[in-house]
Amino acid sequence: MATELPPTVEPAVTTPPPAPETLPEKVVDPPTVPETKAHDPEPLAVAEKTAAPVEKKGSKSSLDRDVALAEVEKEKTLSFIKAWEETEKTKAENKAQKELSAITAWENTKKADIEAKLKQIEEKYEKKKAEYAEKMKNKVGLVHQQAEEKRALVEAGRCEDRLKAEELAAKYRATGTVPKKLIGCFGG
Repeated sequence: MATELPPTVEPAVTTPPPAPETLPEKVVDPPTVPETKAHDPEPLAVAEKTAAPVEKKGSKSSLDRDVALAEVEKEKTLSFIKAWEETEKTKAENKAQKELSAITAWENTKKADIEAKLKQIEEKYEKKKAEYAEKMKNKVGLVHQQAEEKRALVEAGRCEDRLKAEELAAKYRATGTVPKKLIGCFGG
């Protein structure tokens, strides 16, 4: 993404140039370029030339001025490149952070869905477990009831057999006869 700067206008200064002996050999401070923010689409225009134009009196001073201007231009270009690089890095960081946030949100949503399904399944099985437990309790109650009925029948049969034995014993006593079938322990 190349940024084009508007051409700068040199200020017209009519002050006479200093004598070549008084010119410093390499004392040129390049102007500082303010850093552009990530959201600024165009960097601010900066006056690139702050020194007064020097007439060509000697080849040495003209050459020094050209070298200094080239150095300033180079510094300016490097500054813009550095600002662009920082902007691109910031954009990349923001993009990556946004994607990571989206992935985390997607993961949390999927986890919540799975946990909800698991809870439904657990509730379903808890309900079935309760139903089966109720059925088993009913079966146990039914078995107990049948066992009680059978015990009652056995008890009733025992009482009948005792009464029958008592009646027969009374009959044998009254008649004085011995029963035909003897109990095995008395021999026979």
